[in-house]
Amino acid sequence: MIKRKLGVNIDHVATIRNARGENYPDPLKAALIAEKCGADSITLHLREDRRHIRDTDLINIRKKIKIPLNLEMAPTNKMLKIAIKNKPDYVCIVPEKRKEVTTEGGLNLKKNKKKIKNIIAKLKSKNIRVSLFINPELSEVKLACEIRADCVELHTGIFCKYINKHENKLAKSAYAKLLTTSNFAKSLGLDVHAGHGLNYHSTLILSKIKNISEFNIGHFIISDSLFLGIKNVIKKFKNIIKN
Repeated sequence: MIKRKLGVNIDHVATIRNARGENYPDPLKAALIAEKCGADSITLHLREDRRHIRDTDLINIRKKIKIPLNLEMAPTNKMLKIAIKNKPDYVCIVPEKRKEVTTEGGLNLKKNKKKIKNIIAKLKSKNIRVSLFINPELSEVKLACEIRADCVELHTGIFCKYINKHENKLAKSAYAKLLTTSNFAKSLGLDVHAGHGLNYHSTLILSKIKNISEFNIGHFIISDSLFLGIKNVIKKFKNIIKN
């Protein structure tokens, strides 16, 4: 039985900080509290436009936390240099558009295969484990394996959207794709993570998929922490993913 892990994304602590141009709330403090409360890893996305997490956040968090750091980054040479310099435990390569509110979908591995393959090789040469954020498509999983990723993180946004809108038929179809791709990825020797748009209900449903070993959750954790406190929110998610 896979021991499921919870990765806590703290990007939106920085979003709140940046809204007023202050130095609070501090993403480092959030990371340390999450660590103390049972998070298995800390995720942060250093976007090219620095809309939330900044370079100094990455540096400070890398120095202070004891649990693994997962850096989400666009597949660019500039971000590659930053990753190699700061040496996170994991890198998750994600697509990025300047005008998007949040990540809109998975990588297009067919279009960017050579470029991403080279980035993966350079990261792995520095002992950085590499995950690819992909749509739940068998063809994308196969390409991820071919270019020697260690892991795929399946984009759960479509499933979550349908669940939240109670569009059960469409949600069932989206769930089936996540189930099929997770099983296929595992059969190829890839670890399988899941992330994007997850809340208590959608995470509970997806926790039934045995080959998903990690859930990466950010926006909902930070949002519900306003009412319950981050300790209680992390505890709830940890209990959910044990099922």
